[in-house]
Amino acid sequence: MIGLIIVSAFVSCYVGLMRDPQPHRIPVAVTGTRLAGQVQQALGDSVDVHRAASASAAHDALLHRDVVAVLRSGPHAKDLALDTAGANGLSTTAAITRLATGYAHGAGRHLTVSDTVPLDRYDARGLAGFYLSFGVTLSGFALAQSVVGIANLLHLRHRFTLMAAFSAASGLVAAAIAGPVLGAVPAPYLPLAFVLALLAAAAAFTTKMLAACFGPLGIPVATLLLLTVGNSTSGATIGTDLLPRGARTLSEVMPPGAAVRAIADISYFQGSHVLAPLATLVLWGAGSAILLAVRTSGQGSPAPAAPQPAPLPHPSAPVPHAVSYEDRSAPLPHPSAEDRAAPVPYEDRLLPDRVAAGAAMTAPFGGDTGRFTRDPGPAPHRA
Repeated sequence: MIGLIIVSAFVSCYVGLMRDPQPHRIPVAVTGTRLAGQVQQALGDSVDVHRAASASAAHDALLHRDVVAVLRSGPHAKDLALDTAGANGLSTTAAITRLATGYAHGAGRHLTVSDTVPLDRYDARGLAGFYLSFGVTLSGFALAQSVVGIANLLHLRHRFTLMAAFSAASGLVAAAIAGPVLGAVPAPYLPLAFVLALLAAAAAFTTKMLAACFGPLGIPVATLLLLTVGNSTSGATIGTDLLPRGARTLSEVMPPGAAVRAIADISYFQGSHVLAPLATLVLWGAGSAILLAVRTSGQGSPAPAAPQPAPLPHPSAPVPHAVSYEDRSAPLPHPSAEDRAAPVPYEDRLLPDRVAAGAAMTAPFGGDTGRFTRDPGPAPHRA
């Protein structure tokens, strides 16, 4: 049943969100008050028009990811120029280009399109950040599953240390492969590794916390939350401006969506809006760790029982082998005739072969342990 739920959610999220993406208030900077009003009236809620005072101000807004495109008048009266940022994703760029083209065609004006912030040459489809985020999320999820399996063998602080160390290592390795090795993500190495380490920690601690709260159902819940809903709404395959309202909200608060935005910010937009995604990742990781620590300490292992003193003997019961201080001066009782053992000849004590032959030496119970007697049996013949 759980498997059917997971596959249904996976197909519904990934296929359903790509089924009919619609632009919703895509931020566009427009120069000129008259042109801005005309564009807003013609395109309606599909775009969110930002009126720019000058072409340079609009260009700065595009470089800092405040808008995804700039629409301005061309050198001739009937010309329009559209400057896009392909680093925002192919789906978003294609959507705003289609809208601007439709407006220009309706207004009888010619449109020229240029890409001001293009994608890296080794990331032509703009999906490197998505797959990088997906892989790191999956690694944190798998680590948490392993830690759940050995939870009884490690103390809580050791589990936390293991997950934190693995998250840091995962970020360093993934950033090295995607950046310097493959050259698909042009972000600086250490900032990229830091973002990925936070993502791995958020995935690991969240999965571990859900497993602690829901038991065996925690892992399927983490699968639905992180790997299915989180990655499908991250905004990489389908831009967040094209997602339904609920999916846009999830994209802003889920770790995969925050990581994808942070990777794009530090790769192409000078980290202009990286603080909000970083805060989201920190809240997920630290919040899950705190909840996990509180729940674990609340359950607490039972304290060991205090050792119970041995019961005291009854006053009337005799204490064996105990001699009071007053009785130490009294003479010890002389053994009776039955307890008194016959002495062993001196020569028998020095012959170990006679012991093996049946002349075993024993000490009678209750007798003098300093004496040895022959084990009852036929006496050896002496010449």
